[in-house]
Amino acid sequence: MIQIFNEPPQGLQTAPKEPRIIAAGYQITLREIDFGTIHDKESLMLAFLKGLGLRDTFGRNWDALYDVLTDPNQTRPRYALILCDYAHFKKRHPHLAHDVEQVLLDAQHTAAQQERQLWLLLEEPDHDLKG
Repeated sequence: MIQIFNEPPQGLQTAPKEPRIIAAGYQITLREIDFGTIHDKESLMLAFLKGLGLRDTFGRNWDALYDVLTDPNQTRPRYALILCDYAHFKKRHPHLAHDVEQVLLDAQHTAAQQERQLWLLLEEPDHDLKG
């Protein structure tokens, strides 16, 4: 299997097994966003605030999220977001999922134009892996 971090980021991708260990080996900064408790846009923005380690001055809107993800002073040149429990979130909140995906994919595209890499990795809880 080709190691995900050997290839340029390509949209939303399934996280490899042990992504934290693999990312460390490739010297990729990794942050986790927990979608398991999100129920509206405010809780979504709080999940990014917490997951990205942002200050309370974070604007908590789509433009602010895009700006943080595309600012070379805020993120490393090789950066990965693990989107935890995203599939359930997307089923529960399809419109919110559409909006956040647009921002994430736009940020990934802009990062590539800046010769930076932003991986968007989907990781589901173990209880989803049963038959």
